[in-house]
Amino acid sequence: MSRLLVRLTPYDDLAGWLRGLAVTVAFALFMTLTGAFDTGDAPLARRGAYWLGVMFLGYLWGGFVARRVFRAPRAGPRPWWIVGPAVSAVMAAPFTLIVWGGTRLVLGSKLPAAALPVLFLYVFVVALAITALFSLIEARRGADPAAPAAPPKFLDRLPLKLRGAEVWAVEAEDHYLRLHTSRGQDLILMRLADAVAELEGLEGLQVHRSWWVARDAIVDAKRGDGRATLTLKDGAQVPVSRTYAGQLRDRGWI
Repeated sequence: MSRLLVRLTPYDDLAGWLRGLAVTVAFALFMTLTGAFDTGDAPLARRGAYWLGVMFLGYLWGGFVARRVFRAPRAGPRPWWIVGPAVSAVMAAPFTLIVWGGTRLVLGSKLPAAALPVLFLYVFVVALAITALFSLIEARRGADPAAPAAPPKFLDRLPLKLRGAEVWAVEAEDHYLRLHTSRGQDLILMRLADAVAELEGLEGLQVHRSWWVARDAIVDAKRGDGRATLTLKDGAQVPVSRTYAGQLRDRGWI
């Protein structure tokens, strides 16, 4: 159950999901105690149940939108000032109907359908505020006040003609590794297992017994016949084995 919830949220691990849940509950309590959006006339217990339900569903729906629409491999990284409002708007469009129906069923509101445009604006503002807070929390956690970490050891093994290039993928070929980079390809003598260990620090994963792939190198991901295939920036087609597919799904790569 926890693995499923992690997949629906903006986070890639259980700890991140729990942080997001804590923020969601805090928002729900704030809305409950302040009687936000004219809910103050409802009994406290009913009001609390309403806001907890709405905020939790909104958290899952917003996480799904962020993962499936704005973190797709072809999308690449985008700044928050674009992603935040976009996620909030896409989230608010259908969720406004849920909020409208919930207020009528749970709180006995008589809010007419004609008020949906105004309600959409309220839902959008709340979604944007929560998205901003999530982003701020994760940015602060990711900030490292110490000196920058040393680059991965593997980068020192790049041939001279590839030095300074982005490493897109590492492919095992017999006793050699084929390096796929932003400056072309080359071979080095090394085991893939040793390379994966030395690539620690780059955002990437082993996706097959013969492949390690960088997250930013993926431009497309397709699934069919129970298997997935990744397309890289250099056009390489990378198979994803079942052994590693679950981890890639957990991180929203496929």
